[in-house]
Amino acid sequence: MKNKIIAGNWKMNKTRPEAEALIKELLPLVADSVNTVIICVPYTDLHTAVQLTKGTNVHVGAQNCHWKESGAFTGEIAPSMLKEMGVEYVIIGHSERRTYFGETDATVLARTQAALQAGLKPIVCIGETLAERQSGRMQQVLTRQVVEGFKDITAQQLANIIVAYEPVWAIGTGVTATDEQANEAIAFVRGVFAQKYGKVAADALYIQYGGSMNDQNAAGLLAMSDVDGGLIGGASLVAAKFAAIVHAHG
Repeated sequence: MKNKIIAGNWKMNKTRPEAEALIKELLPLVADSVNTVIICVPYTDLHTAVQLTKGTNVHVGAQNCHWKESGAFTGEIAPSMLKEMGVEYVIIGHSERRTYFGETDATVLARTQAALQAGLKPIVCIGETLAERQSGRMQQVLTRQVVEGFKDITAQQLANIIVAYEPVWAIGTGVTATDEQANEAIAFVRGVFAQKYGKVAADALYIQYGGSMNDQNAAGLLAMSDVDGGLIGGASLVAAKFAAIVHAHG
């Protein structure tokens, strides 16, 4: 039985003093968890988060990185800059990046490769929109995102990647996929990875559910056989709620 990986995605929230207060409140609440705990904070909070979590069981992630190590890319952050700070994880291809900032399967792949090269562990997001699900294209979309987004990723590299399945229609909407819907979609995604990398690698791959998971519904979702954790949005901004999710299984 795998432990679970619970990652909080703070999105564009929390100043440095606010981040410090939240992390200090959170640390004792999750200190005895058998699950892996990650907080993915805004760039400006990374230094604060890394310093406060040293020697604890909480890991720090960023919410994006560029595919180049340096250059004329105003406003971007290189993977090596994150690594040098002590950051361990980085979210790549979140639906908000795909929807608002032109992220594609090709740029997701490029960012993932750059992150791996720098020694970071990517949390790569995939998921379908409501229109894609309702028109019966969910499996087609998820297959494309895996095939294109992981095109040149080796099985060895896959071992350092977490995948987050996030149905776009359930992010920040309060609508959550049912436990069974989440498990079914993740099982399908795992099957696509199995075709590409073999069953052993696909079974070992951690696939989280992201999409309005909270302290109320986490236990049911995390009890599903194929759900290996959660990528948590709003609930990760409240220490008690995030801790409840961390402790919901295991």
